[in-house]
Amino acid sequence: MGRMHSNGKGISGSVCPYRRTAPNWLKTSAREVVQQIRNMSRKGTTPSQIGIALRDTHGVGSVKAVTGRKILRILKHNGIAPQIPEDLYHLIKKAVTVRKHLEKSRKDQCAKFRLILIESRIHRLSRYYKRVKQLPPKWKYESSTASTLVA
Repeated sequence: MGRMHSNGKGISGSVCPYRRTAPNWLKTSAREVVQQIRNMSRKGTTPSQIGIALRDTHGVGSVKAVTGRKILRILKHNGIAPQIPEDLYHLIKKAVTVRKHLEKSRKDQCAKFRLILIESRIHRLSRYYKRVKQLPPKWKYESSTASTLVA
């Protein structure tokens, strides 16, 4: 699958380990991992940042291998999952910063064009998340109220 708004066709990226079980040397139990996930989420950490922190500081390569559930599922089970999905949140945040930049420098045609591309990605993602029922059916992206979503 190629890129949406550029001509790259790269497929390189990280690869999941072949074994889907927790390694023998990992002494952290599933309960401890879930507790750490809960604590980090209450501090305002995003699910991807939680995964990175668990991998780098606690040696948990795959949360699913240890607990049997993914990070977002654990957060949903505990009722502390983010309201809008993380990728959509970051796109909205990017659109807000570009719009703030355009208020200062109105003649930046490149930024105007990039804002159109970012907002089209937001609309496409929101259509998908409405279809899979991760967003309410009445949810709509509006640039005027977007800064309150990411504040």
